[in-house]
Amino acid sequence: MRILGIDPGIERTGWAVIDASRGASKALAYDCIMTGRGLPLETRLVTIFTSLRRIIKTHKPRQSAIEKLYFSANVKTALTVGHARGVVLLALALENLPVFHYNPLEIKLAVSGYGRADKSQVKKMVNFLLHLDAQIKIDDVSDALAVALTHAAIKKPE
Repeated sequence: MRILGIDPGIERTGWAVIDASRGASKALAYDCIMTGRGLPLETRLVTIFTSLRRIIKTHKPRQSAIEKLYFSANVKTALTVGHARGVVLLALALENLPVFHYNPLEIKLAVSGYGRADKSQVKKMVNFLLHLDAQIKIDDVSDALAVALTHAAIKKPE
């Protein structure tokens, strides 16, 4: 099963496409959609939306998984990320992709076996599980891979 994993954000939206089967998962493509800080919000949202549609058309995933919105103190950041998450969900819906939502605890637990794992532990496990040659440097990309792996682990592809 081909899965698109997404870690939404306004400045950086991490994305990853993996092929998952019972025995293993393989990373096909992954990167980050970057938007400039100085650009108007609506321009940044268009960039995320059009880039994601292009990624979907190129890689043809059958399902998608996205990280649920989580915030503790910064409401302004949560609202901005909510805008990005909204255009991501719109792009997925327009492509008729089934969408599955996972919270950070579920993702950390599925990937590392520990729901309170830190970012470095998740990165190490993502690299290990996908047999990646190069260490992922951008957290948002690693998180997108982790979201896709979580979906593969929970939905048990054939």
